[in-house]
Amino acid sequence: MPRRVRLPGADELFRPTTAPEPTADPAAAAPAEPVATPGEADGQGRSSGRVKHDSKVTVYMTSDELLDLEHARLSLRRELGQTLDRGRLIRVAVAMALADLDEHGPDSELARRLGAT
Repeated sequence: MPRRVRLPGADELFRPTTAPEPTADPAAAAPAEPVATPGEADGQGRSSGRVKHDSKVTVYMTSDELLDLEHARLSLRRELGQTLDRGRLIRVAVAMALADLDEHGPDSELARRLGAT
C-alpha cells in the first residue's frame, strides 16, 4: 500500500465553471427548469429559491429582529422539516410582501405597516 496521498490534478482543480458550449441536440441544450421546493411563496410572488444570485443586499436588524428571524427559521425546521437559511427565508417573505402589495395596493399589509411607522 503506497504511503503517498493522492492529490487532485490541475485539470480537477481548475475545471471550467461556465456553461458548456451548445450542442447540436436541442433536447440536450435545453436548460433544466428550477425545481420548486416546498415552502416557497405561492402565486405571483415567487421567490428565487436555491439558485445563484447576481445581486446582494445588506439588511441591518436589531438583535430582537434577528432573534425573531432565527426563531422563525428554527420553527420551520422543527415543525415542518423545512431546512433553509436566513437569506432564503427573507427572499420568500419579501416575495410574499411584494405579491400582496401588487394585489392589494395601498390596502396591503406592507403599505399598512409602512404607514404606521
